[in-house]
Parts: sequence; structure tokens; C-alpha cells
Amino acid sequence: MSVWFVTGASRGLGAEITREALDRGHSVIATARDASAVLRAYPQEPDGRLLAVDADVTEPEQLIAAVEAGLARFGRIDIVANNAGYGLVGAIEETSDKAVRDLFDVNVFGVLNTLRATLPTLRAQRSGHVLNIGSVGGFATAPAVGLYGASKFAVEGISEALHGELAPLGVRVTIVEPGGFRTDFLSKLSMRVEPASITDYAAGAGPVREALAGNDGRQPGDPVKAAKAIADITEVAEPPLRLQLGADAIERVEAKLDLVRRELDQWRHVALSTGT
Repeated sequence: MSVWFVTGASRGLGAEITREALDRGHSVIATARDASAVLRAYPQEPDGRLLAVDADVTEPEQLIAAVEAGLARFGRIDIVANNAGYGLVGAIEETSDKAVRDLFDVNVFGVLNTLRATLPTLRAQRSGHVLNIGSVGGFATAPAVGLYGASKFAVEGISEALHGELAPLGVRVTIVEPGGFRTDFLSKLSMRVEPASITDYAAGAGPVREALAGNDGRQPGDPVKAAKAIADITEVAEPPLRLQLGADAIERVEAKLDLVRRELDQWRHVALSTGT
């Protein structure tokens, strides 16, 4: 059985990942800004296999303390699920500097803080699996969610490099790219919305704003099935670098790949003309 370290474990996909890991007999170090929220989800603690710890991913010292508490309880960490994060809606120009910095503090620097806290253990073990929960929006973004997408693009870049850095040490890395799932991601708990302050962006960003506002709870993806798929890939010998979840995620990835290929072919002569 494995020991999981899950951030943002109190609700949404993080809670489902925690539940799936426990149901499979694993142990979980479940972190959240309020650990009592994790405990409320599991009033009957499963045989001492759940350790709920207060840890805000923007506070490195709290993450280090959570790792230390987990090691004291379980002796090791096998799987790190970087799940904590939130969304942001707003056209690029409409979005304030503070809103963007706050977003990156959680979605990007929170991932880095968690990695710095957990990777020494995985490296020492010469084993483990890092699951960075990204988004299909980190591969193919859209108007009105470009800055959220940018934070997840950053996670993609970090993860690609990390994959190469950790592979010789026996530690695997997977980027999970979910599409729309029926978590609370589109609710006020997980999605921050900047005011639509520039009328010129009504045509470009407006439709996406409206679609997101009316889609909470109607997303096509089942979060229970998502958690199962995520747990499944930790049990295979050669897990993928990227795992798309949901038909909508596959559709968006394929559309972007087609576009990139078409543009590459169309403008290949220009690219080649710049060589020596």
C-alpha cells in the first residue's frame, strides 16, 4: 500500500482523490487550509490511515510541517497529488495585477512549494510519483480564462522539466489535464471573477463568461470516475506524462494539435529561411 500526500484535499477533486486512495487501502496525508473540513468528510477515520493537516500551499513552512507529520505517522511518501488551486475569469486587460499574482501564488508557487517540501523524501527513496493536477486549459486556453490557463501552462512547463530531472532517480511525473467535471470548481468557492469593465471585450470574452456562469453542476465529467482514473495510473509500470480526462479535454487537445500542425506546415518555409 502507498502513502499519498494530497493538497486541497477538503473538497472537489482533491476530496475525491483522497476518498479513492483510502478506498483502495492506501494511507493519505490530506492537507487543506482547514484540516477540520477534511475530517468532516471522514467522520469514521479509516484505521488510522488518514492524517489531516492544516497547510496553505502559499506557506512553505506549513507544507514542511505537514510532510514531517506524515513521515512521523507513515514513514514514507509515495504519491504527491498537487491539487490545490482555483480559477479566474476575466479578459487579460481587465484583470488586475493583484488578482493575477494571487492566482499564481496558489496555482504555480503553491505547486513549487509542495514539490520542495516533498521531493527530498521521494529522491531519498528513489521512488515515487508526482501528480500535478493541471487542466486542459493549460494546454489549450480560451478567451476570458487566459490567465488561469497561463497558470496551468506554467505547471505544464514545470512538469515537463521535472519529468526529465526525476526520471533517473526513479520518480515519475504525470500532468493531469481534466476537462469540465462536476466539482465545485465553477462555484464561488473555487472561481474568482473579475468585473467585465471593458466593453470591447464583450464579443471575445463575453460568451465564455456566460457559459461558465451557467455551467456549474452541469459539466460532463464525473469526479468520482476522474479520481479512479488518476489512482489507476499510479499503479501502472509506465504512466503517461500527460493524462487528459473527459471527452471535452480530448476534443480541445486534438483541435489545438491540428491547428499547430497546419500552421507549422503553412509557415515552415519562413522558419527554415532563418537558418544559416
